[in-house]
Amino acid sequence: MNSDRADLLQPLWRALVVFRVITFGFACFGVWVRWTGIVRPSGALLQLAVMGLWTAVVCVGYSRFRTTRLAVVDLVVTIGCMYATLLAQPLLDIRAGASVLTSVWAAGPVLALAIARGRDGGLVGAVTVSLALLSLRGVDNVSKILANVQLLLVAGLVVGYAATTMRRANARLREAIAAESATAERLRLSRSIHDGVLQVLAQVQRRGTAIGGEAVELAALAAEQEVALRSLMASRPAPSGTGQIDLCGALLPLATTRVDVVVPAGPVVLPVEVVGELVAAVKEALSNVVKHAGPDARSWVVVEDLGGEVMVSVRDDGAGTTPDRLEAAHGDGRLGVSQSIRGRITDLGGSVFVRTAPGEGTEWEMTVSR
Repeated sequence: MNSDRADLLQPLWRALVVFRVITFGFACFGVWVRWTGIVRPSGALLQLAVMGLWTAVVCVGYSRFRTTRLAVVDLVVTIGCMYATLLAQPLLDIRAGASVLTSVWAAGPVLALAIARGRDGGLVGAVTVSLALLSLRGVDNVSKILANVQLLLVAGLVVGYAATTMRRANARLREAIAAESATAERLRLSRSIHDGVLQVLAQVQRRGTAIGGEAVELAALAAEQEVALRSLMASRPAPSGTGQIDLCGALLPLATTRVDVVVPAGPVVLPVEVVGELVAAVKEALSNVVKHAGPDARSWVVVEDLGGEVMVSVRDDGAGTTPDRLEAAHGDGRLGVSQSIRGRITDLGGSVFVRTAPGEGTEWEMTVSR
């Protein structure tokens, strides 16, 4: 695992290093206690020497590299050390009850794989070590090693689950830090823009309107740019790597001098596909306002977070129409309402409700489930 992804997992890796050292000491103590019963003491000393050297190697490795490849190599070497017990004890003696000299030291790679690869890694390591132990002990001694197998499985699963949880928490922490940094920078830029550019644009708008003539067009352009800058300042960074984005951040850029976008204070996070379809439907509704509501019509886009549902309403104060005329438009082959608005929301499993009357404008309510 790369060091930049292991911030919250560092304590687990450090604990594994301590575990390796302590359990090697247990293995040495076990050999000392059983010294008189060991058939070939030189083989036991050779085995301990290899274990001690490998313990030093993995302690350095887990302190610096922390990769899955190192954990797999650790598993292979550890199983080799387990079979190296045959240098000290005949296989018949081991199956008759003599101890495997690696003792609990053999659980090291199980924990390493659990930390590196989560629950599945811990499970694979535990099963592999258990099979190696079973091959040394023999099928007839399954009941005698059952407790060891259970401990290996529990350790691999528990540590793996903890590592996975911490890894996810680490990812969320990085996203939160990035969002906080982006928000702080956005606020700093917003203050600068507000103190400079926005004030100049507002003054140009006021003076152009007062002067009249061709300056009115300049005032209108200044007003549009002021709205665009305010929308940019109000936009929010989208969550990364989650497959979901903030609906409010996607709708805020639609604000103009004739379109107000009102959103909740907090983000309204939805799947990317849902947000894309909602934004497209809102754009179609705003396009209809430009085409049919009259040149002076204003529009309001409002986002409401209802908990289990999200409702987006688009309202205008234009000329309005009647429901019969909407149906007639569909019959004449004008499919903007039926497909671009109703069709999109229906495909999302949502609902669309429209209110309109002559002289009273039109309001669309588009609701989708979370």
